[in-house]
Amino acid sequence: MKTNLILFLSFLLTLLFSGYCIAANAHYYKCTTDRGTVFSQFPCGSNATEHKIKQTNVAFSDPNANHVKTLNTLEQQQIIRNLNAQIRSQNHQLDILSRDRDRAEFNQQQRLKRILSDSEIKKVTKDIKKQLKEINKRYARDVKKVEKQIDKLEKKLKRYE
Repeated sequence: MKTNLILFLSFLLTLLFSGYCIAANAHYYKCTTDRGTVFSQFPCGSNATEHKIKQTNVAFSDPNANHVKTLNTLEQQQIIRNLNAQIRSQNHQLDILSRDRDRAEFNQQQRLKRILSDSEIKKVTKDIKKQLKEINKRYARDVKKVEKQIDKLEKKLKRYE
């Protein structure tokens, strides 16, 4: 595989720097044989596919083009996309935390619906209130942490927009 790639690259370089390439367009043929992939200036078999090399001279491109500005703009757009993705991720994290809290509260409330005596209901109710308080406390702490991260990301995003 590596030798085929090396052969192909040397073939292309030969075409580009040879007099054959002066016409700005060069043709080569690609064939798949028992030995592997073969590249040639001439058709090398019945299954040969013709490819074209287009030569462009970068030195004659627009000299007034400001490539640094273009690259900076592209980098800024990439940073904005990444920050938006991180904000979406944090918002999903908030949704997950809310869903987990709701599930935990539901499970605690289900404990009351089981058939219990009056003394057991009072005991379970007290325990459920304690558990719900802890669940809400943990939820508030986690939400606060995620919201801080979202605020940081949004401030960072505003700098780039």
